[in-house]
Amino acid sequence: MPAISLPPVPYDATAVRPDWAALPAGLRDAVAARLGGPPVAVRVAGAGFTRGFAAVLATADGTRAFLKAASLTEQRHLVDWYGHEAAVLARLPAGLPVPRPRWALAEAGWYALCLDAVDGAPPRLPWDPTELAATLAAYADVAAALADPPPELVGLGLPRLADLARDDILWWGEVAAGREPTPELPPWARARLPELVALESRLPAYADAAATGLIHCDLRVDNVLIDTAGRAWICDWNWLCHGPAWFDLAGLLITGYASGLDADAAFATHPAAAGAPPDALDVTLAALSGYFLTSAAASPSSASPHIRAHQRWSGEQALGWLAARRTWG
Repeated sequence: MPAISLPPVPYDATAVRPDWAALPAGLRDAVAARLGGPPVAVRVAGAGFTRGFAAVLATADGTRAFLKAASLTEQRHLVDWYGHEAAVLARLPAGLPVPRPRWALAEAGWYALCLDAVDGAPPRLPWDPTELAATLAAYADVAAALADPPPELVGLGLPRLADLARDDILWWGEVAAGREPTPELPPWARARLPELVALESRLPAYADAAATGLIHCDLRVDNVLIDTAGRAWICDWNWLCHGPAWFDLAGLLITGYASGLDADAAFATHPAAAGAPPDALDVTLAALSGYFLTSAAASPSSASPHIRAHQRWSGEQALGWLAARRTWG
């Protein structure tokens, strides 16, 4: 088993968000009217890598709701993400462990999306095996439901993982061609660059072959909540796309590998990996390691001061897992 490696910043403390009092008074009044009263308790979400408002609000009568909000002028990309997520959540099959939308409104130059609140917290790292098992079970349900997605979801015109890979995920080929700076790598990894290019280049064809199903496409530990009963909930559905469920599974299990757990066995025995190409895990780890490591070398982000450290650590863990599987190093 690998040595345990923890992220440089806990995933429940990566976000920089405004508090409730910083929101425009008109927006706060409109939200309070929809909730039936002003919140008496506000728990701002510490997880995530955006500057949008996100918090669990509780009113005096016990009503609880999760609210996301962003400026229509200064954070238009977040507004678009939240609106898209609301459309996705409203169309996901019933019974899945995902928060459901309640309402949305625009007021005082801001957009707000209200979701059901999950009474839970992000999984702990290193992963508790029980929490990881609950998360893998939740994703098994999601993957099964989205293998043959309902027409109302498909009708949203969702992107394809194959296209996303070609446009924004595959970077080792760019590094090898000299079009992208080489990220900081150990000497053995530099020597493996041709193999990394060959592996990642298979992802688009693999994704195209499984493009009838839908995947979350951003399944990470900080997009999961474990409720008080121990059930896992999968959140943040901005990037739903056509692709194979094993891609989500591999991305999630990077933190399982970093937690010293048998991530290989967890991948191989999960229903989402059924029918995957024999090298699907290696192909995904190669692609994600290049994506994360080249992203980490970019200039500091205005979204979160911690995102580059997250990308660096994630890329190192993906590359380390791939190296262990291929006995590199």
